[in-house]
Amino acid sequence: MGQTENMIERGSPIPSVTTQLITADGTSETTSEAVLGSGLVVFFAVPGAFTPTCHVNHLPGFVANAAKLRAAGVDRIVCAAVNDKHVMKAWAEASGALGQIDFLADGNGELADALGLSKDFSGAGMGKRFTRSAALIRDGIVQDVFVEDAPGVTATGAPAILMALETLKV
Repeated sequence: MGQTENMIERGSPIPSVTTQLITADGTSETTSEAVLGSGLVVFFAVPGAFTPTCHVNHLPGFVANAAKLRAAGVDRIVCAAVNDKHVMKAWAEASGALGQIDFLADGNGELADALGLSKDFSGAGMGKRFTRSAALIRDGIVQDVFVEDAPGVTATGAPAILMALETLKV
């Protein structure tokens, strides 16, 4: 399960995979294409809800920078993880992110696989998960994709995405 095999890249269309969407309005079944296919979307994926780096470093940066991202032209901010919809809803609520960030629950890792962003975390007892990543998507087409090559949040954090949005405007 290599994380770069068949990985989405600039110019790739977003695949349509059934998933669960968690928003301030509730939870609904939808497709990745319906959620990520319209307007300018910042999509970021984390290995797991409530996991230390994701909960303390990754998600809070997007919550804190949501207004700046919207001011930069972003229509929607979406966080995905290979967790069930109940865990994702609890995380969205506990983090105070609902209303600013929408969440995709990819319980079986099908979206992670379709995007070529799945990673085997079995060594940590977590099974298949998303590799820590982010993408800028305009009208369903990937404009740029970022993948962390080491533990922590640098290339996929909100500050890096804000910088990438500036580059995209050029």
